[in-house]
Amino acid sequence: MKTAIIVFPGSNRERDMAVALRRSFGTEPLMIWHKDVDLPAVDLIVVPGGFSYGDYLRAGAMGAHSPVMRTVKERADQGVPVLGVCNGFQTLTEAGMLPGALMRNAGLKFVCRTVHLRVETAQSVFTSGYAAGQTIAVPVAHNDGNYYADDATLDRLEDRGLVAFRYVDAEGGATEAANPNGSRRGIAGIFNDTKTVLGLMPHPEDAIDPLHGGTDGRGLFDGLARALA
Repeated sequence: MKTAIIVFPGSNRERDMAVALRRSFGTEPLMIWHKDVDLPAVDLIVVPGGFSYGDYLRAGAMGAHSPVMRTVKERADQGVPVLGVCNGFQTLTEAGMLPGALMRNAGLKFVCRTVHLRVETAQSVFTSGYAAGQTIAVPVAHNDGNYYADDATLDRLEDRGLVAFRYVDAEGGATEAANPNGSRRGIAGIFNDTKTVLGLMPHPEDAIDPLHGGTDGRGLFDGLARALA
C-alpha cells in the first residue's frame, strides 16, 4: 500500500507522521511538496500538523490554496481517504473539505499536553481499530483548535454519526474541564459525509511509542492499514 504526506512551508509533523505510517503500513510514505500537482496513485493522503505558511491570514488558510490541494480534493472526491491532523484539520476546513472552522483557543494560549478522547464511532476506515466509546490518551499542541460550527451543522454532524472524537476526562465524561480549547460540544475530530475524510486536532502520530508516553494512537494507523489492505 502507498501513502503520501503533503508538505508545506512550515509543516513540522511530517516526520512524526512518516514514522507512524511506516510502522503500521510497512512502507515508506511519499513526501509531496505543496507545489507538486502530479500526485502518484496512493491509498491514503495525509495533511500533517505544523504551521503552514506560518499561519499567516488564518491557520491553514494559505495552505488550503496550495496547488497540491486541488489534486487532494480530486482524489478525495474519488474516494481516496484523506487524514488531516492539527494544521491539516485547519487546512481541510479552509479548503471546504470539512465543515466548520478552527478558531483561537478559548483560553487564548497555546495548549500542549496529553488529553483524553472518546471514540464516537468505530464505523470508518480511520476508527475501525478502536471500539465505539473507547477512551484514548493522545497529545495536543495547538493555538487555534477551537472547533466552531453553527447549530444546524453540529446537529447534522451528530445525527449522521460524523463526530469522530470528542474531548473527555479519563473516565470518558465530556466535561468542560476536559475540553482544552473550547471546541463546541467538545468536538476533537470530524468526518466528511462519506467518512473518507477525517480531520482532528490531537496528534495520534505522537502516541505510537511507549517511550513517548503511550501507544493509543497506534489504533488509528493499524486500523487504517487493515481497512485499506
